[in-house]
Amino acid sequence: MTNSPLRVVVAKPGLDGHDRGAKVVARALRDAGVEVIYTGLHQTPEQIVEAAIQEDADAVGLSVLSGAHMTLFRKVIDLLAARDASDIVVFGGGIIPEADIPLLQEMGVAQIFTPGATTGEITGWVHEHLARARA
Repeated sequence: MTNSPLRVVVAKPGLDGHDRGAKVVARALRDAGVEVIYTGLHQTPEQIVEAAIQEDADAVGLSVLSGAHMTLFRKVIDLLAARDASDIVVFGGGIIPEADIPLLQEMGVAQIFTPGATTGEITGWVHEHLARARA
């Protein structure tokens, strides 16, 4: 087990241009001692996976408000697997229907945070889940 800080890539995939939530989560994670790499708007799944691998990230947090969550999460998970990087945890949040959450979890998304989730819930989950994943 390493003593280095947890590293999380926070990304906005696709054409969605609303990044306030992603920035709030990135700041909360940073304030909770996590090293955060925010990739900015309009990232492709390929760019997100490349950043996660290059930055030696423990996790990728995707913020999806566009309705394309099923496609975008699947693509990121598949690309991580193709790059032998499935140990990088994928979680996310946004406007995601409750009915889609079990399907996302079946494809390998570790956690989905919907509107109303507090930054404390998110940072707590990241610390707990990623510490277990590192152990």
